[in-house]
Amino acid sequence: MTADRIPLSRAELADLLTDTAERISGILAAEYPTPAGRSYLHPVLGALAAGPQVIGELNDRLEEFFDEPLPATPAGLFTLASYASALGWLTESLAELTISVDQICTRVGLPTGPPAPADVPPSAAEPAESGFQFSSPELTAIRTAAEAAGLSASEYVEVLSQALLAASRITDACTEISNGLREDAKYVLDEVTDRVRLGDGPDSLPTLVRTLLARMETAE
Repeated sequence: MTADRIPLSRAELADLLTDTAERISGILAAEYPTPAGRSYLHPVLGALAAGPQVIGELNDRLEEFFDEPLPATPAGLFTLASYASALGWLTESLAELTISVDQICTRVGLPTGPPAPADVPPSAAEPAESGFQFSSPELTAIRTAAEAAGLSASEYVEVLSQALLAASRITDACTEISNGLREDAKYVLDEVTDRVRLGDGPDSLPTLVRTLLARMETAE
């Protein structure tokens, strides 16, 4: 019977947080085959493809928490708070990534169809306005990739820059979430007694919860 299940030990709770951290870190290592005509999306397609699956798996595990007797020990409650915060933060970050990719696709005319080859004079096809300095081989590679995508070189650099920025944001989020989960796992595992820091002050909260609260205060 469900009510007879033995609560997870501190070691099992720590393993849960560590495994979650590894799954989230794995999003950043995911690869997705990118057609030559969409090469500007390469920085984000791996995370965009892997993220929803990871969120689905983590959400299923969270539901298992609620199918079982809810954690009653301080360590269990601490773990649940950390886990739920990580899942919420990851979900929000992936939603932001999706919006960024949608904006890039809108910029180049997707998904209504592949953009027509840009008919622009050579001077307008130079990516000089981007502010980057490119070597001759880099310019050649940019022109080749832009031609395959049906964009001018300057347009290609623009959307690639947007993709790189979006990739940087999801990388920062996944890294911070994973690091926070590992810190919380270490605390749960290394605590000598069954008591964890559940109190009224900010130091009584899991790392991710404290980080999110600090972000909210900064935004205000």
